[in-house]
Amino acid sequence: MSTIEVGGKSVELDEEGYLTNLADWSEEVAGILADQDKADNPDFELTDNHWEVINFLREYYDEYQIAPAVRVLTKAIGKKLGKDKGNSKYLYELFPYGPAKQACRYAGLPKPTGCI
Repeated sequence: MSTIEVGGKSVELDEEGYLTNLADWSEEVAGILADQDKADNPDFELTDNHWEVINFLREYYDEYQIAPAVRVLTKAIGKKLGKDKGNSKYLYELFPYGPAKQACRYAGLPKPTGCI
Protein backbone atom coordinates (compact mmCIF):
# COMPACT_ATOMS: atom_id res chain seq x y z
CA MET A 1 0.00 0.00 0.00
CA SER A 2 1.01 3.56 -0.57
CA THR A 3 -0.32 6.97 0.37
CA ILE A 4 -0.76 10.35 -1.22
CA GLU A 5 -0.95 13.68 0.58
CA VAL A 6 -4.12 15.65 -0.08
CA GLY A 7 -4.76 18.87 1.80
CA GLY A 8 -2.48 17.82 4.64
CA LYS A 9 -4.19 14.42 4.98
CA SER A 10 -2.76 11.03 4.06
CA VAL A 11 -4.97 9.04 1.71
CA GLU A 12 -4.27 5.31 1.37
CA LEU A 13 -4.05 3.56 -1.97
CA ASP A 14 -3.94 -0.15 -2.66
CA GLU A 15 -1.10 -1.79 -4.60
CA GLU A 16 -2.69 -0.79 -7.92
CA GLY A 17 -3.29 2.85 -6.98
CA TYR A 18 -7.00 2.68 -6.15
CA LEU A 19 -8.37 4.33 -3.00
CA THR A 20 -8.76 1.94 -0.09
CA ASN A 21 -11.53 4.14 1.36
CA LEU A 22 -14.02 5.50 -1.18
CA ALA A 23 -14.99 8.27 1.26
CA ASP A 24 -11.50 9.79 0.82
CA TRP A 25 -12.31 10.82 -2.76
CA SER A 26 -12.38 14.45 -3.84
CA GLU A 27 -11.67 16.28 -7.07
CA GLU A 28 -8.27 17.12 -5.61
CA VAL A 29 -7.57 13.40 -5.10
CA ALA A 30 -8.56 12.75 -8.73
CA GLY A 31 -6.16 15.47 -9.86
CA ILE A 32 -3.28 13.97 -7.89
CA LEU A 33 -3.98 10.49 -9.27
CA ALA A 34 -4.06 11.94 -12.79
CA ASP A 35 -0.76 13.75 -12.12
CA GLN A 36 0.80 10.36 -11.33
CA ASP A 37 0.08 9.30 -14.92
CA LYS A 38 1.92 12.33 -16.31
CA ALA A 39 5.24 10.51 -16.06
CA ASP A 40 4.28 8.57 -19.21
CA ASN A 41 2.28 11.38 -20.82
CA PRO A 42 3.47 14.87 -19.72
CA ASP A 43 0.72 16.65 -21.69
CA PHE A 44 -2.10 14.82 -19.89
CA GLU A 45 -4.61 17.12 -18.19
CA LEU A 46 -8.11 16.41 -16.89
CA THR A 47 -10.58 18.24 -19.13
CA ASP A 48 -14.33 18.75 -18.89
CA ASN A 49 -14.72 15.60 -21.01
CA HIS A 50 -12.74 13.58 -18.44
CA TRP A 51 -14.82 15.02 -15.61
CA GLU A 52 -18.03 14.13 -17.45
CA VAL A 53 -16.96 10.46 -17.49
CA ILE A 54 -15.60 10.55 -13.92
CA ASN A 55 -18.84 12.05 -12.58
CA PHE A 56 -20.88 9.59 -14.65
CA LEU A 57 -18.94 6.72 -13.05
CA ARG A 58 -19.52 8.07 -9.54
CA GLU A 59 -23.28 8.32 -10.21
CA TYR A 60 -23.28 4.83 -11.74
CA TYR A 61 -21.50 3.42 -8.67
CA ASP A 62 -23.93 5.17 -6.31
CA GLU A 63 -26.83 3.56 -8.14
CA TYR A 64 -25.48 0.04 -8.81
CA GLN A 65 -22.70 -0.35 -6.20
CA ILE A 66 -20.32 -1.70 -8.84
CA ALA A 67 -17.62 -0.20 -11.03
CA PRO A 68 -18.54 -1.15 -14.62
CA ALA A 69 -16.22 -3.00 -16.94
CA VAL A 70 -15.37 -1.21 -20.19
CA ARG A 71 -18.11 -2.82 -22.29
CA VAL A 72 -20.82 -1.90 -19.77
CA LEU A 73 -19.31 1.57 -19.31
CA THR A 74 -19.31 2.23 -23.06
CA LYS A 75 -22.93 1.16 -23.42
CA ALA A 76 -24.12 3.13 -20.36
CA ILE A 77 -22.32 6.30 -21.46
CA GLY A 78 -23.83 5.94 -24.93
CA LYS A 79 -27.31 5.84 -23.41
CA LYS A 80 -26.76 8.86 -21.19
CA LEU A 81 -24.30 11.07 -23.10
CA GLY A 82 -24.89 10.01 -26.71
CA LYS A 83 -23.30 7.76 -29.31
CA ASP A 84 -20.43 10.18 -30.00
CA LYS A 85 -19.21 9.65 -26.42
CA GLY A 86 -20.41 6.09 -25.90
CA ASN A 87 -17.76 4.38 -27.96
CA SER A 88 -14.41 2.80 -27.22
CA LYS A 89 -12.41 5.12 -29.47
CA TYR A 90 -13.57 8.25 -27.64
CA LEU A 91 -13.09 6.71 -24.19
CA TYR A 92 -9.60 5.38 -25.00
CA GLU A 93 -8.61 8.84 -26.26
CA LEU A 94 -9.56 10.24 -22.84
CA PHE A 95 -8.21 7.35 -20.77
CA PRO A 96 -5.43 5.62 -22.74
CA TYR A 97 -4.58 3.19 -19.90
CA GLY A 98 -8.07 1.71 -20.15
CA PRO A 99 -11.30 3.68 -19.86
CA ALA A 100 -12.79 1.58 -17.09
CA LYS A 101 -9.62 1.07 -15.04
CA GLN A 102 -8.13 4.54 -15.33
CA ALA A 103 -11.42 6.46 -15.07
CA CYS A 104 -12.56 4.39 -12.07
CA ARG A 105 -9.24 5.06 -10.37
CA TYR A 106 -9.67 8.82 -10.84
CA ALA A 107 -13.31 8.54 -9.70
CA GLY A 108 -12.19 6.92 -6.44
CA LEU A 109 -13.95 3.66 -7.24
CA PRO A 110 -12.72 0.09 -6.91
CA LYS A 111 -11.08 -1.62 -9.85
CA PRO A 112 -13.85 -2.70 -12.25
CA THR A 113 -14.92 -6.33 -12.25
CA GLY A 114 -13.22 -8.31 -14.98
CA CYS A 115 -10.29 -5.92 -15.47
CA ILE A 116 -6.82 -7.39 -15.28
